[in-house]
Amino acid sequence: MPKIDISQVQVQKGAGRYPKQFRSPFAGREKQALGNAAGLTQFGVNLMRLKPGAMSALRHWHEQEDEFVYVLEGEITLIEDKDETLLRAGEAAGFQGGVAGGHHFVNRSQGDAVFLVVGHRSPQERIHYSDDDLVYDYDGTSYTFTRKSGEPYLD
Repeated sequence: MPKIDISQVQVQKGAGRYPKQFRSPFAGREKQALGNAAGLTQFGVNLMRLKPGAMSALRHWHEQEDEFVYVLEGEITLIEDKDETLLRAGEAAGFQGGVAGGHHFVNRSQGDAVFLVVGHRSPQERIHYSDDDLVYDYDGTSYTFTRKSGEPYLD
């Protein structure tokens, strides 16, 4: 397998695709799409770095895609519907697609947190955002964000 030069993989800062009104909590988030850099098509692998106070995503769940997270450095707080769990380096969490609820990670520590996020790539996907009036749809070629009513967000 070809070695990935991680220093050459683009660092995506902030919230990226979210509609503008949802982007502010992500100022300290950095993501490198390692799976894309390797040309992987069956699953994605992202290297995430959260600065103190940053969050990984809005609290969400996937209809199709499974998700796996492994902490490499520091610590992050996993926030679910009713629980919070501290994950430290060497610990992991997983989420089955199709299980309603929601999860995300927040760095409440004083140092950076680094972790891998692995998920399979469904040809179609819908993501529900538990605490926000937001739904993400992917049809295999493009994505859209809408309100839960179906009304589109206009940026």
